[in-house]
Amino acid sequence: MTDEILLEAEDKMQKAIEVMENRFLNVRAGRANPRILDKVEVEYYGVPTPLIQLATISVPEARKIVIKPFDRNSIGAIEKAIFEADLGLTPNNNGETVMLVIPELTEERRKEYVKEAKAIAEEGKVALRNIRQDANNSIKKLEDIPEDDQKRAQDEVQDLINKYNKIVDEKVKEKENELMSI
Repeated sequence: MTDEILLEAEDKMQKAIEVMENRFLNVRAGRANPRILDKVEVEYYGVPTPLIQLATISVPEARKIVIKPFDRNSIGAIEKAIFEADLGLTPNNNGETVMLVIPELTEERRKEYVKEAKAIAEEGKVALRNIRQDANNSIKKLEDIPEDDQKRAQDEVQDLINKYNKIVDEKVKEKENELMSI
């Protein structure tokens, strides 16, 4: 029974790490990453539609994203949606494609992004602690196991959280290095 609780806790912890990593992708590093457009929805014939369904998105250069719509009539709507998404980017079009140029990051902006990444990591750690609390509460509710086994299971949960906190620290350090490198 405690094994099931531990497996469930570890699964939830892995998912918390994945969520954190996905959120890190939205923190720009001065390089073009098409994932920053994942949440952009375009008003297309009156229906909010994800940008990825309306165009091909490519990165021809390190700091440029090119969006080639399947329907050229949607260029204006795509530009408007990107502008309204408040990505800090200004869309430009040449009649066939929309281009986004990622500006060079200033030192101050890089530090802001590092703070944002650290905040995301802290939210990840809070999620891990909540998972630990739930697992420990589940273990305490088990009445048919000896106290020694409960203590051993809680120690295993603590080992799990230590392992995943270490992963969070490594991931945030990687992101910080990525953001601060020019």
